[in-house]
Amino acid sequence: MKTSITQQNGELIAVLEGRLDTSVSAQTEQELQPLYDSQGRNIVFDCHKLEYISSSGLRIFLNVLKVAKSKGDRVFITGANADINKIFAMVGFTNLFEFR
Repeated sequence: MKTSITQQNGELIAVLEGRLDTSVSAQTEQELQPLYDSQGRNIVFDCHKLEYISSSGLRIFLNVLKVAKSKGDRVFITGANADINKIFAMVGFTNLFEFR
């Protein structure tokens, strides 16, 4: 799993590449710490290269959303493939997150 965060147009873009499963979730959450610390910036999860997400990966998304919303920020998901989108729909993410 590879994670990178950049700033673009006042937003934080978190690019996720590979498989976000239990074996990498703790490390990934640490790498995403700038998203938790951010204030006044929207967050975008770029999932173009995300191949798989487990329940522990979904938990990370929810944790980031909870913290961002408490600060008045928005969280977007972009570029998820059909399989990932199916998972997001099954767990109700389509009602929680904004999709681009």
